[in-house]
Amino acid sequence: MTEISSPPEEGDAIEQMKDEEEDEEALPHSEILDIFEEGLAMIVQDPLLCDLPIQVTLEEVNSQVALEYGQAMTVRVCKADGEVMPIVVVQQATVLHLKNAICRYYELKQQREGGIKHISWRYVWRTFNLVYNGEKLDEDSRKLKDYGIRNRDEVTFVKKLKKK
Repeated sequence: MTEISSPPEEGDAIEQMKDEEEDEEALPHSEILDIFEEGLAMIVQDPLLCDLPIQVTLEEVNSQVALEYGQAMTVRVCKADGEVMPIVVVQQATVLHLKNAICRYYELKQQREGGIKHISWRYVWRTFNLVYNGEKLDEDSRKLKDYGIRNRDEVTFVKKLKKK
């Protein structure tokens, strides 16, 4: 003889759902963050993403993937102090896109390292030009490719001369 099991009662199902919800709430926020950061650290060990910092943002991951697929390029921006910033922009980027990417690069760098809390970008762009092969990148709406800038090319910050 086979026994016919009775269907689970509605009260049992509700109790099981409550137990599952309690299990989800059992981890404090700090532990969830730790688990997330461990997973992120493992992802960043991938050869494609190994150049990224441990505290990576989604924007940085997307940029790295776009680079791999040839949808973006790296422009090396050189400062007077010798620092070179690898700035990732899309292939069809304009000078304004490059300027915005430089601002974002610095914001992330300051968050990670601490330091200057605020940079007046209006002052920076009023005081410095971006220059590629001796040509000023002075038209924000013009594409970088129109200036001849390709992947891994260097653009330099040059102090503007005052007009008298």
